Amino acid sequence: MSLAAIDFWSWQGRVGRARYLATGVILLAIKHNIDRVVAASYGYPWTVFNYWVFKTPSGIEGITRNEANFYSELLIIALPFIWIGTVLTLRRLRDCGLPLWLVVLFFLPFLNLFLFLLLVVLPSNKSTTGQADPFPAKLSDLIPKSEFGSAVLGIIVTALVSILIAALGAAGLGNYGWGVFVGIPFFLGLSSVLIYGFHEPRTVGKCLAVAILSLACVGIALFALAVEGVICLAMALPLAGVLTLFGGFIGFLLQQRRQYAANSFGIVSVAILLMPGFILLEQYSGETPALYAVRTSLVIKAQPRTVWSHVVSFAELPPPEERMFQTGIAYPIRAEINGQGAGAVRHCVFSTGAFVEPITVWDEPRLLQFDVTSQPAAMEEMSLYSDLRPPHLEHYLISKKGQFQLTALADGTTRLEGTTWYQNRMWPAFYWHFWSDYIIHRIHYRVLAHIKTLAETQPQQ
Repeated sequence: MSLAAIDFWSWQGRVGRARYLATGVILLAIKHNIDRVVAASYGYPWTVFNYWVFKTPSGIEGITRNEANFYSELLIIALPFIWIGTVLTLRRLRDCGLPLWLVVLFFLPFLNLFLFLLLVVLPSNKSTTGQADPFPAKLSDLIPKSEFGSAVLGIIVTALVSILIAALGAAGLGNYGWGVFVGIPFFLGLSSVLIYGFHEPRTVGKCLAVAILSLACVGIALFALAVEGVICLAMALPLAGVLTLFGGFIGFLLQQRRQYAANSFGIVSVAILLMPGFILLEQYSGETPALYAVRTSLVIKAQPRTVWSHVVSFAELPPPEERMFQTGIAYPIRAEINGQGAGAVRHCVFSTGAFVEPITVWDEPRLLQFDVTSQPAAMEEMSLYSDLRPPHLEHYLISKKGQFQLTALADGTTRLEGTTWYQNRMWPAFYWHFWSDYIIHRIHYRVLAHIKTLAETQPQQ
């Protein structure tokens, strides 16, 4: 088989699974090595995980001209590979007898791996008979033929596997990445429905119900076994729920095509092997998370010098009224400082401990900037257990530096802006970045509003 034997210009026709696999692997190897050479010419490292993890090397200052040129080159290089991958995937879907719209999975990080493996496992529709292979036929007796029995087995089997993999990734390796938050939910939905619909097709509503019940079982078990607390599970639920339902819908499409019943064991087996394998690769890939900046500001009816005195240190805040902070997420209580000027050490005391913040810039009354050399846990998990401390509580949401900037306005007021630069080691970054930005904004606002109250009630000089 040679690449020249494949028409890359037309999405009409079919492609068998052997040719699809070989072509995909060859093209991936070619593209990855081209990307590595380009990245090296710009002085950037490049691994296969950079296809799922996008970050600008300059971090806090945003993308530079050099980085823009780098990513522009990568995009130009990727265009022919995107075209070829789309064409081959459409032809493979047609060969399998699956809906062509599933090609959208080709463009979704991590889920494109599932699509690729699925298309490698499934045989051609035109050459598939309704007879199961001998090995799956022996195992098929283990799956109850009753609707209730097959649903229970699908839920239990996939939930048990997912709990083990989640415990390995999160509690064992401290890995909170694509494999845990994307792979496991999709696997839950897909595999539970394939087992449920093994003997005969089920309706889409019942398939999705089985998928979501599988997710519920995993969540309850992780909570009961002290692997995770309520807050983390609640934050993960929107992403996990959507992916589980999507996996369940793909399983529904497959179980509607009876010629694929014999391949259900192969699909489930591949998914089971993929999950821990990818989690281990993530764990040892050494990917460094991007550095994000969160800025919050408000206007205070006071002069900058009055505001400055309450920025450097401030008295204890009243108990939080925000429901979010009442769930256990860490919140600021007071700020103390030892010394004055650059080199002084500020301590911002939170409900879970203190941030240690050596002052790096003391430009009174305009700018106070500091590094963060030590920080407490991000939250106290709500759990049945008194001291639940999953790995993500420490060293996953990492504050690197911060500042307060004061700007005198023409009307005699002061705009106070607080900025935190941080890293979030939980993936996918776009999802957890949303949560962490929101939490940091609320922390900022709690502090800035307190400073505003103190400054505006102090007699003005």
